[in-house]
Amino acid sequence: MTAQGLEVIDHSVHLAHDWTNELAARLGWTSKRSTLRLMRVTLHRIRDHLLVDELAQFSAQLPIIIRGFLFEGWVPKRTPLKERHAAEFLSAIHSEMEGSEEYRGHDDIKCVFDLLNARLSLGEIEDIRASLPSELRLLWPAP
Repeated sequence: MTAQGLEVIDHSVHLAHDWTNELAARLGWTSKRSTLRLMRVTLHRIRDHLLVDELAQFSAQLPIIIRGFLFEGWVPKRTPLKERHAAEFLSAIHSEMEGSEEYRGHDDIKCVFDLLNARLSLGEIEDIRASLPSELRLLWPAP
């Protein structure tokens, strides 16, 4: 038991650190701040392509703190985006990662997809990928 008796919060923090540490290892990055930033902006781009029901199912498999990052700044009436091309998807993430010294582009975004493939159920990954336009689906390797 924790000093505050709030195990759910401690567990959520622990899971967020686990996800961030795993992604940093996949990326080979030293900056956890940049790692978390890449995870957040990539999740936002995925989020903005999903219908509300699919987004709810996706978010239910995320740790509470990561789920909070997913919904941060979300404006439902602006989604789903009509963006269909991989170049637009990648460009939006690149612009958000500007100034991050370790960021290398598409290969790093693929690491986020690999993390999601490893941490979420196969069925949910297949549902999310099927919801994306074909060019975006090609960016996210099948599990």
